[in-house]
Amino acid sequence: MEQVTQSINVLKPHISLNVRNVEASIAFYKKMFGIEPSKVRTGYAKFDLISPGLNLSLNESQKELSGGRLSHLGIQVASTEDVKKYKSNWATLGLTTTDENNTSCCYALQDKTWVTDPDGNSWEAFVVLKDNLPEPVEAQGCGSSCACG
Repeated sequence: MEQVTQSINVLKPHISLNVRNVEASIAFYKKMFGIEPSKVRTGYAKFDLISPGLNLSLNESQKELSGGRLSHLGIQVASTEDVKKYKSNWATLGLTTTDENNTSCCYALQDKTWVTDPDGNSWEAFVVLKDNLPEPVEAQGCGSSCACG
């Protein structure tokens, strides 16, 4: 298998979970991790852990969660240039990428690139350009057009 190596500044892994009740999940994860969430909006919360290094987001979903609670997986990087390096590496290895640049998602402005594994699990490499955007009147949260990081 071909190895592609470029220096990428990875900050931490990212896991996004679909939850039935974001308030109940916030209470659970506050106890589990011993910290407050770093961001809470309608139907959304983010825990930014230092140890273990993890970006965990909770996305309230009223849909039947028959396929499990996992929304998507990700790798948070330090810059747009690092996102581009992931895209380049993945493309060189024959993976199909999808880009979202300067996209407003989960109350943050982000650049990202996506790949999907054979079982349909989505992975993103992303950078947060501007965080903690205010909640608009029409809550943007994590709808079908947005997978949150």
